Amino acid sequence: MAKYESSVKQVPYPQQAVYRNISDLSNLERVRHLVPEDKINSFSFDRDTVSVDVPPVGQITLRIVDRDEPKCVKFETEQSPIPFHLWIQVLPTGDASSKIKVTVDADIPFMLKAMVSGPLQDGVEKVADALAMIPYE
Repeated sequence: MAKYESSVKQVPYPQQAVYRNISDLSNLERVRHLVPEDKINSFSFDRDTVSVDVPPVGQITLRIVDRDEPKCVKFETEQSPIPFHLWIQVLPTGDASSKIKVTVDADIPFMLKAMVSGPLQDGVEKVADALAMIPYE
């Protein structure tokens, strides 16, 4: 398994508000308009799963497998070219602010590791950036 971690991102919302939003994926409806249609062909979700078709990677479906309120939500792949686990940590930095970090633990075959490590690290960072920009009100 290979681990990829985002940098820590500051979020100007309380820990509980951030956790409440990321632990129920149906809240993605509020930010659906922010998903770039030229980068993602299909985007669907319910309370526990999210599915996207990302060219040239293909279909990726993630399911929430653990909720550790109010500090962490863990996901695992149901469908993906490379199996992985993803977790989002949320920690308070004050009464009205928090910080987040995204971690991916991927089962990458040795022969592919050099080719996918860079894009995977970049993807983890982009997910963290996107999560830091969401209004968690």
